[in-house]
This record gives sequence, structure tokens and C-alpha cells, in this order.
Amino acid sequence: MARMYSRKKGKSRSHAPISKKTPSWVTHGAKEIELLILKYAKEGKTAAQIGLYLRDEYGVPSVKPILKKTISQVLKEKKMSKELPDDLMALIKRAVMIRKHMEENHKDMTGKRGLQLTESKIKRLVKYYKRTGALDKTWKYDPEKVKLIVT
Repeated sequence: MARMYSRKKGKSRSHAPISKKTPSWVTHGAKEIELLILKYAKEGKTAAQIGLYLRDEYGVPSVKPILKKTISQVLKEKKMSKELPDDLMALIKRAVMIRKHMEENHKDMTGKRGLQLTESKIKRLVKYYKRTGALDKTWKYDPEKVKLIVT
């Protein structure tokens, strides 16, 4: 399958499936891991960052086999999830940074292309999240309003 924007082929290869059972070296129980997730969420970390902290500092390779649910699901149950999904927020932050760069560097055509690609990814992701119900049907991407959310 070819890449969407770079005209390259990409590298598809198989990966070993993640084991469905809890690894034997994990010493933390389900309650402890849930408390760690909530602690990091209160500090303002995203679900991906929480997963990295659990992997690097506590030796938890994956939360799903232990808790039988993902980090995002735990945050949603405890009403600690953000109003915008993490991946959408990261793309919006990138678009805001590129717009700021473009204000100072008007002739940067590769920056302009990068902004176009980033905003098209945002629009595709918003369409998906509206369809699945993760975003409100009336939510609209407006670069000026979103700039206020990010900063």
C-alpha cells in the first residue's frame, strides 16, 4: 500500500501478536495500575504519555491484559478524559505552531505544504470522530478559535 502524500511504497511486515495474558514479571496489581493512571491523569498527561510512564518506570508492557480495558477507557470511566481526543489535539497543536511559523516566514512554501497536509489530516480525523460519536456533531475546526484552546 502506498503512502498518501510521499509517493513511497511503505514497509508492511507482520508483528508478533501481543499476548492476551498478563506477563509474569509484572508485580503491580490492577488496582495499583489504575491508581497510577489516575495520578498521571491529574498531572495533565495524555493517555499515550501515561502508557510510556507505566512501561518505562513501572515495567508494565501493556495495560489491557491486566485491566481488561485501555487507558483511555479507564479515564473515560473516571470522567477524566479530555473533550478532544489526544491525537486530534496533537495535530491541532502542530497546525498552530506551523501557522505561527508562517506568519514570520511568508515565503516558506514547504511550511505552507506542511500546513495543508496537517489541516487535511485534522479534517479527516474530525469527520471520523463525528461519525463515531467521540466529537459533537456541531464541532467545527476553525484555526482562530482552536488557537485559543491550545494556548
